[in-house]
Amino acid sequence: MRSTRLVFGWLLLILAGICSPVAMAYIGPGAGAGLIATVLGVLAALVLAVFGIVYYPLKRFLTNRRNRRTRKDDGNESDR
Repeated sequence: MRSTRLVFGWLLLILAGICSPVAMAYIGPGAGAGLIATVLGVLAALVLAVFGIVYYPLKRFLTNRRNRRTRKDDGNESDR
């Protein structure tokens, strides 16, 4: 029963998209600028999220590795 309603809904949605008349509406420059700003903002957020997820743990790992080497080298020199 549910699957038939789902199929009917999708068919109705596709039919409404195909048979809709042409919209003769004016979209002003503010809407276009807002859309561009939104898309760029979302893309910037995604890039910064990936940067934060990848860069900061990698930076911490490399710093810890460098510190361990420095401590290890300092310990060897004191034994001499």
